[in-house]
Amino acid sequence: MRKVYLDYSATTPVKQEVLNEMIPYFTEKFGNPSSLYEIGAEAKEAITKAREQVAQLIGAKSQEVIFTSCGSESDNWALTSAAHWKKAKGNHIITTKIEHHAILHTCQALEKEGFEVTYLNVTPEGRIDLKELKDAITDRTILISIMMVNNEMGAIQPIKEAAAMAKERGILFHTDAVQAGGNVPIDVEELQVDMLSLSAHKIYGPKGIGAMYIRKGVALPPFLHGGAQEMKRRAGTENVPYIVGFGKAAEIARLQLSEHMERLSRLRDYFIAQVQERIPYVDVNGGMEHRHPGNANLAFNFIEGESLLLLLDYNGISISTGSACSSKSLEPSHVLSALGVPVEKIHGSLRFSIGDFTTKEDLDYTVECLVKIVEKLRALSPVSAEKGWN
Repeated sequence: MRKVYLDYSATTPVKQEVLNEMIPYFTEKFGNPSSLYEIGAEAKEAITKAREQVAQLIGAKSQEVIFTSCGSESDNWALTSAAHWKKAKGNHIITTKIEHHAILHTCQALEKEGFEVTYLNVTPEGRIDLKELKDAITDRTILISIMMVNNEMGAIQPIKEAAAMAKERGILFHTDAVQAGGNVPIDVEELQVDMLSLSAHKIYGPKGIGAMYIRKGVALPPFLHGGAQEMKRRAGTENVPYIVGFGKAAEIARLQLSEHMERLSRLRDYFIAQVQERIPYVDVNGGMEHRHPGNANLAFNFIEGESLLLLLDYNGISISTGSACSSKSLEPSHVLSALGVPVEKIHGSLRFSIGDFTTKEDLDYTVECLVKIVEKLRALSPVSAEKGWN
């Protein structure tokens, strides 16, 4: 049976070049970076190199990059520390209804502490309305957090324009760029964001390592105390092999970005065209103009997405119904709900995300399986285009 992986937004395999770079730091180069002898110095030099590689991916200075355990930690740090740091000025935070749960759940925790949060709506294309953002800002607003690329349906937000509004009012601006890193161009100097979250396992690096960009001059309080690591902002012995892997993955992503984006968007558009040509009543969730190049979130009308997912898995095809962090929830996607997608269509929606190892043959096989499975499920369904929704 052919094995096809189409869930690159959930995670990516570690590239061989990345693994090769990491292996020595598990064995002969195992030193603690805080040690003064040679193998400790080797580890420290490796971290310095990786920090520069990650910084170059986003156009930052190396001293502005702090390594964390994951994108979720970076999101938690940005929101929690910034809110507490600026609470003397105000208690109002602005975010969107389609953020990752690392942002939404942190905002909910801050609301329990007395902070007020405004959740911006999005258009049917999945983008924020900049006028709504401007109208939401008050004299008590201290932080705005808007994700760069949505993890479920791939919408790319107008971060530069939103960050400019924040800067004009002296408000801190954070963006969750976990899905954006290595998939769309990022230049923090052009964007003028204050904080930005990244994760290695979305760009063919290892799981368990992330990063936080903190603009020079933003005196964000430390997230962990107990040591001088990471410029005294995150205590704890550094995960040297994973940091090295993150650095190498970032370097590869930066050098191959244009080719990567062009290839993914070409395969994605081909896949969507084939699905809609071969299968009736399939809609694309969200707009196509400002979208992650490898994201295809499709609504298969008159069937349940979970059944379709399981039957695709039986045929060796790995996809998801949405965020990997909420895949076990039976609740309809909060992202698609915010777009105004009807509940019955949400339950028939699947996210296909294409990556560097996806081939045209993989997509052709997936389409062939979809044609057969959708026909079978619709024959069993109590609703159809002719019968209508219950």
